[in-house]
Amino acid sequence: MRRDMWLPYLLLAPSALFLAIFFIYPFLDVFTLAFQYEGDWSWENFRIMHTDFNFAPALQNTLLLALAVVPIQVCLALAMAMAISKLSKGRDSILYIWTIPLGISDLAAGIIWLALLEQYGFINTFLAHIGIIENAESWLNYQHPAALFFAVVIAELWRATAIVLVILVAGVGLIPKEYAEAAEVFGANAWQRFYKITLPLLRPSLQTALILRTLLAFEVFAVVIVLGGIDLPVLMGETFKWQFEYRDAGVASAYAVLILGISVVFTLFYLWALKVPEEAQG
Repeated sequence: MRRDMWLPYLLLAPSALFLAIFFIYPFLDVFTLAFQYEGDWSWENFRIMHTDFNFAPALQNTLLLALAVVPIQVCLALAMAMAISKLSKGRDSILYIWTIPLGISDLAAGIIWLALLEQYGFINTFLAHIGIIENAESWLNYQHPAALFFAVVIAELWRATAIVLVILVAGVGLIPKEYAEAAEVFGANAWQRFYKITLPLLRPSLQTALILRTLLAFEVFAVVIVLGGIDLPVLMGETFKWQFEYRDAGVASAYAVLILGISVVFTLFYLWALKVPEEAQG
């Protein structure tokens, strides 16, 4: 009996040790580095971060990317999940095809879209071939900031919408069909069934999807570096630059703490805005 009592803890011990070594310790180390300067506790690293030439544009670009990408991805994934739920055949095959980008790394996704969008890439070559443009032009540079930003948004939509889709498909699958059937009997149309039944019951899934995708949006790096390089600074890019180019772990840690702080604020907002009723949790 006593052995059975300790068995769950023994089974959890390897995972707990893994988290302690690879997550908790680095997390505490980053906080220590961020709030220490030349051996003393100080806000100096944050002051240096704030006066960094790229700080303001990096913060602005990161927030704009998150605000542009996440809502569009959620809407697209929700529409795709609802479409899949209506299928009687081929559902798994279509879901598999739509989730293929999940198997592609951030860097590889950036390279794919660079090959499509660069000056002599596939899209410009095709447009020139059919006579829409005369000369290929490079859009992925500081001279066209809006086009560069749009390219990153498109690449992120293609690369990561499947993350939200998988969560929402699982959520839709958990909703009893009897609810919608009963509403249809009482005369509710398709929009009313979606808005009054499906959407409220999807709150837990939407909450999870929004939190996860927003956290990942604030960490966007590889796609931006490949498509925009230094022409589109983001917070994670500045973290990398201060750590590996300037060799200043303190300021890099300050950027990391800032990213964490923004992520926590958005997470708390989602938990409040999409609060799941206690009866639904039980």
